[in-house]
Amino acid sequence: MTDHILVIDEGTTSTRAMLFAKDGICLGSAQRPLTQYYPAPGLVEHDAAEIWTLTLECAHEMVDKAGGASAIAGIGITNQRETVVFWDRRTGEPLAPAIVWQDRRTADICDTLKSAGHEPDLQAKTGLLLDPYFSGSKIGWALANWPQLKAAGEHLAVGTVEAYLVFRLTGGKTHISDASNASRTALMAIGSGDWDDGLLDLFGVPREILPVICDSAGQLGVTDPELFGGAIAITGMAGDQQAALIGQSCLEPGQTKATFGTGAFVLTQTGRTLPRSNNRLLSTVAWQLNGERHYALEGSVFVAGSLIQWLRDDLGLIAASPETEPLAASVPDNGGVYLVPALSGLGAPHWQPHARAAIHGLTFAAKKAHVARAALEAMAHQTHDLKTAFAADGADWAELRVDGGMVSNGWMVQDLADILAVEVERPDFAETTALGAAMLAGVGAGLYASLAEASVMRGKVGRFSPAMSADTRMARLSGWQDALQRVLA
Repeated sequence: MTDHILVIDEGTTSTRAMLFAKDGICLGSAQRPLTQYYPAPGLVEHDAAEIWTLTLECAHEMVDKAGGASAIAGIGITNQRETVVFWDRRTGEPLAPAIVWQDRRTADICDTLKSAGHEPDLQAKTGLLLDPYFSGSKIGWALANWPQLKAAGEHLAVGTVEAYLVFRLTGGKTHISDASNASRTALMAIGSGDWDDGLLDLFGVPREILPVICDSAGQLGVTDPELFGGAIAITGMAGDQQAALIGQSCLEPGQTKATFGTGAFVLTQTGRTLPRSNNRLLSTVAWQLNGERHYALEGSVFVAGSLIQWLRDDLGLIAASPETEPLAASVPDNGGVYLVPALSGLGAPHWQPHARAAIHGLTFAAKKAHVARAALEAMAHQTHDLKTAFAADGADWAELRVDGGMVSNGWMVQDLADILAVEVERPDFAETTALGAAMLAGVGAGLYASLAEASVMRGKVGRFSPAMSADTRMARLSGWQDALQRVLA
């Protein structure tokens, strides 16, 4: 056994494998784009067979780079959360499209359950809210609407993406989901760490189709030797946002990270204390080790990097995402233009799945630079809404650690510091989701005794300090609130 760690990072728009050394140095990376399917407005799907094929391709590249399966101490897996896969236990082959976390097909179901008074009990049990974002309503809908799932009978297996990957990697021998992912299904009682019979009944989900809930690190499974020319232990798993929390070394209560990827997700670590929100934030499992759960308070924004992708691919406003930085800097302010990116509804703290996006304040004086700037400014505006909610729940941020694809845009990171009025810390190695999975896998493989010891993998960081006047900040936030209220209305 060596100190190499293989990380499988299965995201919303791409699948990637990365090879890490014990000190956190990334030795290599292989990445493939993942096809997005939009069969109707509000519906988002993936092909789980494509996910598996791309995972194998990327993993093979990194195993070869490491010198073979025997050179890898453990595999860490991190994944897009809440996305649901349906497959046949006998073959591992998917039986239906994977329903992606962004999918809103169960909005009416969730509204009906809210009207019937089920949300307070669900929130008390899970720390979540009744929203189509979470997996439970997706599974219930699929079981009721896709006859091939019912026809599969006892051979049907269901799980989030990491559960599906472990099943395929182990040749069908292991059907597990770590507690951080299970806590995002709205089916797990967050205090007990097990599936809840009342929630299973609420959504119509049989317990026997679901995985066993396990720790986030340890000897979790072993790959089929035929896949990589030898067996490799699977030693770490976490949902992508929890993995980023770990990768940012937010290991003490109160430490906070924000990941700006397809969406934007802010988590404040709360230790062994289970947080309860009165401001429509979420309680989630940060990680579970040796049966002990650590928790986090979370705010989820549905549209972040996907907004820039939309400007590029659908509106043709830019040719490449990096263009937004010089465009934003080319004008002195937003010219009164505000963009509320409710392209998939609004997440925390509003939770309005039926809200629709709007660009407010356009005049003939507005140029594409103002729209690009408004898109970047929306990241700080949405994050400020979350900061206000966190503060009201007694968990205000003293600083913010940021990561994700968008934070390569220095203009946006400085704007975050200015609007939030806190210091923002950006690591030199921005792929903290993969790094967190590597840290968990390192602990699970015995390379490190604890996550604290594994935090040496994080490396150097840069800092951005607030430089905006209070008057300018308040004017920006006032304009945002005006545009936001129009969307909410």
